[in-house]
Amino acid sequence: MSIDVETLRSQTRGTVTGPSDPDYDAARAVRNGMIDKRPAVVVQAANAGDVMGAVRFAADNGLTVAVRGGAHSVPGFGTADGAVVVDLSAMRGVRVDPTTRTARVGGGATWGDLNAATYPFGLAVTGGIISTTGVGGLTLGGGIGYLSRGLGLSLDNLLAADVVTADGTFHLASEKDDADLFWAIRGGGGNFGVVTSFEFRLSPVKDIYGGPMFFELDRAGDLFRFYREFIADAPEQFGGFPAYQIAPPLPFIPEERHGTTLALFVACWAGDLDKGEQVLKPLRDLAPTVAEMVGPMPYPALNMAFDDLLPAGLRHYWKASFATELTDEAIDAHVEHGAKVPAMTSTMHIYPINGACQRVESDATAFAYRDASFATVIAGMWPDAADDEQNTAWVRDYYAAIAPHSDEGGYINFMADDDQERIRVNYKGNYERLQQAKTKYDPGNLFRHNQNIAPA
Repeated sequence: MSIDVETLRSQTRGTVTGPSDPDYDAARAVRNGMIDKRPAVVVQAANAGDVMGAVRFAADNGLTVAVRGGAHSVPGFGTADGAVVVDLSAMRGVRVDPTTRTARVGGGATWGDLNAATYPFGLAVTGGIISTTGVGGLTLGGGIGYLSRGLGLSLDNLLAADVVTADGTFHLASEKDDADLFWAIRGGGGNFGVVTSFEFRLSPVKDIYGGPMFFELDRAGDLFRFYREFIADAPEQFGGFPAYQIAPPLPFIPEERHGTTLALFVACWAGDLDKGEQVLKPLRDLAPTVAEMVGPMPYPALNMAFDDLLPAGLRHYWKASFATELTDEAIDAHVEHGAKVPAMTSTMHIYPINGACQRVESDATAFAYRDASFATVIAGMWPDAADDEQNTAWVRDYYAAIAPHSDEGGYINFMADDDQERIRVNYKGNYERLQQAKTKYDPGNLFRHNQNIAPA
């Protein structure tokens, strides 16, 4: 099929790149090294008008649209064979209003961009764990991060969004305008359009007390059991999580322990800094640490602490689940399979999503699992294609072991490309309403490169 790229280029303020252009391979790349798609054209939009034009161009030519923000999507949903890729990476501006404690954020901004803009004002909003992650993708799927227990999910702090829907029209979605669209994008992912701008409510957070604490592997079970009890009623300014990690060659880790598999706890206390040491004392009493880098630090510093360990180009395969309880049987499964983590860049995290996250009704936004207390991700990330089978097998075996002790659904931001059959259970009772919104705003399923909610 031949498409008129030159006409699209003449109507676009940003950059339009087709297969015959010298920058095509760079333009089509995403962070997951396993993804090698050849889109029909990549539109690096400069503004919402470019997005509207690109969406109309796709519809007029019978093509689908793939939306790329930070390009972190594990299944590579920011690109697709034969699609129009709407690349928002040039739309990264952030404007903070300290009087109203709000921020207007471009659709292509990363959490690093947002944190850098809000930190000087002593303000923040719940972000993720890696600062190079796109604000858009994380927020539309939920937004779990260090500050979730105190501030809620990223989407719980969303006040409004500019959305270009499948007919190429522009909507300012909020509780007052296009309320059904606003409801759907808060958890429904990229199913309903391209979000070109977000407006967030900000909260007073500047410096935090925390950082990574490494423990001997044989104390992992003790760490999980401690975490289960502690996090149930811990102050909501606390947002740490346990993990497994092969010790990287970092200066604060003894050289002889580099490459050793360890249990990890990443602590984040966003309350009074003078109380940070006291809050973390139960962790220190649990067991001696092998290594740690804990103390007062800017919140953005913690949010970007793992960036260098996870560069673009790693190969990714992930699985996810929610859990209402962290049972003894689940802990036994974690102890067995977490110890087998096959690569330094692979990990398992159990994020706490109680506190403020649970004070939102399950049908108030599309994110349905408001009764869950934990969100687990098993993240396989490795550099060499020769290790694909070993690493994907570790993720699948680990997930299969914890699934009987978990809720049926999982966090869509952590889903792999083979998880589409879980789409209904990931939304529980909200799926039918999401399907109605999909039918209204995207009846032809133009936006299908996602954890897809098919039109009715």
